[in-house]
Amino acid sequence: MSTKHAGSLSAAFTRPGALRVPKIIVAFWIAKALSTALGESGSDFLVTTIDPPIAVGLGFVAFLAALAWQLRAGRYVAWLYWTTVVMVGVFGTMAADVMHVALGVPYPVTTVVYAGLLTTVFVVWYRLEGTLSIHEVDTTRRELFYWAAVAATFAMGTALGDLTAYTLHLGYAASVLLFAVLIAIPAIGRRWWNPTATFWTAYVLTRPLGASVADWLAKPRHTGGVGLGDGPVIAILGLLILATVTWLAVTKADVQGTGAAAADGMPTGSRHGHSK
Repeated sequence: MSTKHAGSLSAAFTRPGALRVPKIIVAFWIAKALSTALGESGSDFLVTTIDPPIAVGLGFVAFLAALAWQLRAGRYVAWLYWTTVVMVGVFGTMAADVMHVALGVPYPVTTVVYAGLLTTVFVVWYRLEGTLSIHEVDTTRRELFYWAAVAATFAMGTALGDLTAYTLHLGYAASVLLFAVLIAIPAIGRRWWNPTATFWTAYVLTRPLGASVADWLAKPRHTGGVGLGDGPVIAILGLLILATVTWLAVTKADVQGTGAAAADGMPTGSRHGHSK
């Protein structure tokens, strides 16, 4: 391949454009929490109703299809983005469960493995791009790093939620309380801490929180759950996230501009700035 051709491919791969991720508002965290819970229940439903290897294969194909659709858009579109997040949630849950159920890897080990994977993504992303800010995801390469981090957070969060519920014997309700308290820490400290670190800390914690809520609602009473079942929980969560994403798509309240328009972290109203 000629140097000129290689250079043109590189330029196309990293060409700046519209921002590809949403602005951080309250509705973002609502949709994120719902998507994590839906991913947990959706994964559990699929692997218990059809052959697990087929379920994992279907989840992987759906994840790749949604991601390809999202990448092709080259900008943030509410329906595309949140469909991709849900697919990441389903497949990320399956990936974590496969390591434990099929391969017999203990939850403490899977948690550490996925935490190491997430750390690696962040390190390489920062070394190549000089930023981890969600408000500077304006090239295909940055978006690929972003989705790699999202997938790793879902897998790690699934393993972490199972670690507290099963290995540490806290159960579902206590795990919900634990992660609710933990996620309140970055929410309270967001005004003083590094905004990018605050955002990603909260983002990671929404996964075990949402998964624990989904398990608590769906699992049988004799295991510490409410006993609604995965199907009804999927229906409830699906309607809620559908309503949230419809509102976002219609109002475009979370569509960013073409630059780093707001600080990372929890919703901050009119406060703006860049991450360091």
